[in-house]
Amino acid sequence: MQHSSVGEQISNVRLHGPGPSDVPDSVLEALSTTTIGHLDPDFLRVMDQTQEMLREIFQTKNRMTIPVSGTGSAGMETLVANLVEPGDKVVVVRNGVFGGRIADEISRFGGEVVEINVDWGKTVEPEQVKKALSGGGCQAVFLVHAETSTGALQPQMQKIGQLVHENDALFLVDCVTSLGGTEVKVDEWGVDAAYSGTQKCLSVPPGLAPITVNDRAMEKIRNRRTPVQSWYFDLTMIEQYWTEGATRKYHHTAPVNMIFALHEGLRLILEEGLDSVFERHRKNAAALQAGLEELGFTYIVENPDQRLPMLHAVFLPEGRDEGKLRKQLREECNLEIGGGLGDFAAKAWRVGLMGHSCREEKVEALLRDVRSVLRSG
Repeated sequence: MQHSSVGEQISNVRLHGPGPSDVPDSVLEALSTTTIGHLDPDFLRVMDQTQEMLREIFQTKNRMTIPVSGTGSAGMETLVANLVEPGDKVVVVRNGVFGGRIADEISRFGGEVVEINVDWGKTVEPEQVKKALSGGGCQAVFLVHAETSTGALQPQMQKIGQLVHENDALFLVDCVTSLGGTEVKVDEWGVDAAYSGTQKCLSVPPGLAPITVNDRAMEKIRNRRTPVQSWYFDLTMIEQYWTEGATRKYHHTAPVNMIFALHEGLRLILEEGLDSVFERHRKNAAALQAGLEELGFTYIVENPDQRLPMLHAVFLPEGRDEGKLRKQLREECNLEIGGGLGDFAAKAWRVGLMGHSCREEKVEALLRDVRSVLRSG
């Protein structure tokens, strides 16, 4: 049986869902660079440069700042596997799907989850974190900075970080959707460890999970009562591969070409400048919001100051079939829009403006196509 090539089967879809985002041509070219060995001196140089650029984007000086081999969920599992031991008490802010995933992951590794349940579309208040910590004995607080299922951006990160450290706990953060699209200030906020994914605002194909872990968190890992339960994500071994110089040791075969692609994606962001990138996301988000509201869409997140610029979670105009309209957009306009998750399944859209997909002309085209299907549907 003969099969056509992948290139012949895949259409040129415009990506405006919750991820992945459109990928720049130069990133795709980097991905197709000649594959070399994962211990080749040329590749080791690219590794070191990739670490340097990741530190700039995470706004940290953490030595242990690397891309984990795997998607964003691999970043989550890396932090939990290394920083949560059986019996550890961990506070988890649950205000959407991904806070729930973190809680599930911690339970699977034997941790005791103390949930702060927040209405979907809202964010946690520092006082709620303080109350959850008041009983003592908590090893960590884990929250999602940008909740992709609701479009909510967590404010007061620095204040929450201070509260966590006052209670001698670790501050762990999911930055999957926010990194590269809005401010993520790891050192200033007191974040001990964070993870992200390449396929959102970094505009690199899915496959890597950038993480950053400070010395305080690494010290906890080195002093664990029990071995890290995951061999693949054990940072005590992985750090030896990412250590510069002659002491570097092989751990697993790194996804060489994915790291080439990440290197180029990070280079493009820093070439544009972080402030310019963030302003581009804010400006285009405002234009999209105005256009969607004019068409009768309403935002899940009621507080405008807590809405993500790169992910717009919206209820459709009354009486509209969200699944039918999304299918129509994909078939007639080659446009991908995401559906709602969890509580908002079949009730809402998640419209992405991430990284390379966040351009003025792309916002205009998106609104034009949505307007068209609303009229015809």
